[in-house]
Amino acid sequence: MNWKRGRGGGGAIDLVIHLHDLGFKDAVDWLGQHFGGQLPPSWPAPSPLPQLARLTLPPREPAMLWRVQRYLAAQRGIAAGLVDSVIRSGTLYADARANAVFLLLGKDGVPVGAELRGTTEQSWRGLAPGSRKDLGFFAIPADPLPAVVLCESAIDAISCFALAPGRRCISTAGARPNAPWLGALITQTSEVFCGFDADATGDHMAAEMITLHPSVKRLRPTHHDWNDVLRSPP
Repeated sequence: MNWKRGRGGGGAIDLVIHLHDLGFKDAVDWLGQHFGGQLPPSWPAPSPLPQLARLTLPPREPAMLWRVQRYLAAQRGIAAGLVDSVIRSGTLYADARANAVFLLLGKDGVPVGAELRGTTEQSWRGLAPGSRKDLGFFAIPADPLPAVVLCESAIDAISCFALAPGRRCISTAGARPNAPWLGALITQTSEVFCGFDADATGDHMAAEMITLHPSVKRLRPTHHDWNDVLRSPP
């Protein structure tokens, strides 16, 4: 069970699909490679996949923007000027519930999803319904730079950029080793760093990514994540 994302309850194949962001056949192949002696001779065909939900982005609510600005500056330690620049870029806004909405952009800058982060006393995070994080990502800055750092969330990406403004920081919206757009990104960038969290999941997913893409380098935060690094005393 992934309590952070409210998903779980399946079997071994479902677990591999979730952890490694794979399709059914690739997940079965992965299990066969690692636990071949324990698998039955054949697997039943998967049930038809449900139709993908239509992307539903929360409407913008300018009256709640001040709460998002205050949350990111006061509680997350991100400079107000940097927060304002992300807002001006159009990739961050507030919804009617004062959630921070970080847009995932795909081809030609078209939104394909959004990371949502609660800014009230109750901590909350999630994705907008119908988000396709396999088709795009949140990035700061929007334009390419020679070096890229992959982070687990939009807030971590902004925090990482605040610490190293010479690098483009991208959120993978969760620790995953092989987003479909990653291969193309690697070929277009001189250096790619995996900046996932300094915990067991982050280390494991980083190792998987480097196995799949040997040119990627590990960049481990000195604290749990990049926002913790940003907020830690110098």
